[in-house]
This record gives sequence, structure tokens and C-alpha cells, in this order.
Amino acid sequence: MTDSPNHGPSDYDYLVKFLALGDSGVGKTCFLFQYTDNTFTGKFISTVGIDFREKRVLHRSPGPDGSYGRSQRIHLQLWDTAGQERFRSLTTAFFRDAMGFLLLFDLTNEQSFINIRNWLTQLSTHAYCENPDIVLCGNKFDLEDQRQVSEERAREVAEKHGLPYFETSAASGHNVSKAIECLLDMVMLRAERSVDKSVFNKSKMRSKYEMDEASTESGCGC
Repeated sequence: MTDSPNHGPSDYDYLVKFLALGDSGVGKTCFLFQYTDNTFTGKFISTVGIDFREKRVLHRSPGPDGSYGRSQRIHLQLWDTAGQERFRSLTTAFFRDAMGFLLLFDLTNEQSFINIRNWLTQLSTHAYCENPDIVLCGNKFDLEDQRQVSEERAREVAEKHGLPYFETSAASGHNVSKAIECLLDMVMLRAERSVDKSVFNKSKMRSKYEMDEASTESGCGC
């Protein structure tokens, strides 16, 4: 998958919406900024409600034999959610429209790892289906000396729930793109297998309204 130059508002094949979830302070906003802008700030400003980032990419789906199909122009909307409980009713309203989920916890925070199960319960209740596409990310990989969650424990949980797992760093960019590319591969594979691709068309029509609504919210919930 490669970056695609910006063009007109409809100059893409698919609009794909991802939602970043996880406790407050795990690094969701910084993770998304690292992916879209290759920038990082250590300053913590909690996200209020919902915010979003965007990026255009060229995606080629891998085939079963290792070959790649034709390139598809993807407009990614990366929705950033507040981790605090008081915003939960607002953020869950966006679950049903998202096509894939980035579930983050903080490798230096045991409780954020324990709370993964609560986020998975929320997803099973509010997402578009019972088994949505999810990638689990153990963020703040760069803070190895403060680690509280071992890679082995995290992988055990990921395997239990059938999730791909990446240890990521919003500060250095380690595995950030790989995690999102993995999720995009999963979502596009599901779309190719689906007879009804209307979710992409509906999303394309709704995108301008939702982006206008979201533009009133901003912040950095690193």
C-alpha cells in the first residue's frame, strides 16, 4: 500500500472508515497523527467526543497465491474516539458505520490491557456485525523500560479473540503503518467476498456531512 496524491473529493474507488478505540491516554490520537502526518507530540490533550484524520492510499489486495490484484484508490477516514466513560454513548453511535477497528492499549499501563475485554464487549454489541474486523495494538513500544504487559501475554489475548496483534509506537512510527495496512487488507477482503457492497457507496454519500459535523471537534488524546 502506498500513499496516493490528493485529488478531488470523489476521485477514489472506496471510502473506508476506521475507528480507533481504547482507554484514555493509550495514544490513539498520536497513533493516527503519526500515520497521516508522520508527526508526534508528547503533549497530552484529551480528545473530546470524536475527531478524525484522513489519508489517500493506493491499495493492492494480496491473493491466495501471493500475487496482487489491481490497485484501488482508497480514501481512509480514521475516526478518533474519546476513551473516557462519559463520552461512551457518543462514541458507540459511530461503531455501526465503521468498517474496521484499531483497538489500542498502553504497554506501560496494565489496566488499559485488562480493559480490552470491555472494549471487545462494546464492539460485539454496537458494531456492524458480531465479528467485525479488529487489529489489536500494544502502543508505546518505545517505552520498553516502563513496560507492564509482556508481548507473550498480549499475543495470548489476541489469539484467544482471533485478532492480529502489533506492538506499535506513535513516537517512532514502529508498526503503525503495518497495523493499519493489515486492517485495510482484512476489510477489503471482506468487501470482495460480500455480495452487497452498498456500505461503501452509502459511506461515500454520507462522508461530507459527517466530516462537516466532526470538524467542530478537535484535540490530541495521546
